[in-house]
Amino acid sequence: MSASLTVPTAAPAVGDRIASVTLSSVTLPLPNAISDAKVFTGRQRPMTEVAFLFAEIRTEGGFEGVGFSYAKRAGGPAQFAHAREVAPDLIGEDPSDIGRIWTRLVWAGASVGRSGAATQALAAIDVALWDLKAKRAGLPLAKLLGAHRDSVRCYNTSGGFLHESIDQVRANATRTLEEGIGGVKIKVGLPDSAEDLRRVAAVREHLGDGVPLMVDANQQWDRPTAMRVGRALERFGLVWIEEPLDAYDVEGHAALARSLDTAVATGEMLTSVAEHHALIKVGAADVLQPDAPRIGGITQFLRLATLAEVDHLQLAPHFAMEIHVHLAAAYPHEPWVEHFDWLHPLFEERLEIRDGRMLISDRPGLGVTLSDQLRAWTVDSVTVHAPHRS
Repeated sequence: MSASLTVPTAAPAVGDRIASVTLSSVTLPLPNAISDAKVFTGRQRPMTEVAFLFAEIRTEGGFEGVGFSYAKRAGGPAQFAHAREVAPDLIGEDPSDIGRIWTRLVWAGASVGRSGAATQALAAIDVALWDLKAKRAGLPLAKLLGAHRDSVRCYNTSGGFLHESIDQVRANATRTLEEGIGGVKIKVGLPDSAEDLRRVAAVREHLGDGVPLMVDANQQWDRPTAMRVGRALERFGLVWIEEPLDAYDVEGHAALARSLDTAVATGEMLTSVAEHHALIKVGAADVLQPDAPRIGGITQFLRLATLAEVDHLQLAPHFAMEIHVHLAAAYPHEPWVEHFDWLHPLFEERLEIRDGRMLISDRPGLGVTLSDQLRAWTVDSVTVHAPHRS
């Protein structure tokens, strides 16, 4: 007679519920006004601040997750307003059902579309849910996603802007390397392309041939200029030329990528997976540069990363290193993460950088705690919670 088989009892499908969501609009002042090529071509004013949307999600079981999105120049109040409208739909939801929640919130605001400010508002919520999920598991987010590495190559951008003299940019580059950062990116795209070439030549000479160097034109070249300057830049051994053309000029980027030996990088200004897919389909980017807060959060970033990996693309997420270090660590091919120190005042913790690489901390979730300074810079805040039951 065979032994009786004991069938284990399944655990409840729902272990927790979202009890409240706090949304905060935060304005981060920059120490100095920042100028890239868009300022020198007259399309933008110097940037003096960055607007952030923070989402703090709490569950009935006492877990908390934090996420953020951002807007440079205009857009911050719009993100806050949209998030405030859809946040009530979160209450009572199982926080583990992140994909379903994202879809529900998208449909809550379907009349304003599935990209841009609408989904950037959802990004803060989506990131908070992933942070919460990793904290519940007691894991850094990278480990929850399935890390391929415990550190990621990193390069600095914040020391290479055009409002600073070339002498200052060289000094910034020296400091960057002394801090353990592995590469340097400088801005180009000036109306005088000869000046761009002089700046790149000066930095390359200063760094030597062995230091990874990137340039970023911030979409300010037309097709003939991008081709001409791109060919002139070949001699500097650049890792990539970033945003040489308008972000939506898919065919122009594809033609440039086919013509140059230097890799073409783009994608940071796009606001959906579909827009990035258009780049991928025609080979318009050797290096894809998605921004999780801009495309709708981590859920959307992971969809895009799968598409990028299938085509064996390099990945170099834009800005928001506190989020992207985890996502880059989970990408199969060796990626880059962009180092900006602008967000330091918003968090209690700092990412560790050593030997050219940004390390994944052992703290659960994103590994960040909101600072008192962030609270002081909060210009509006609202908490949505379940109705009181008597």
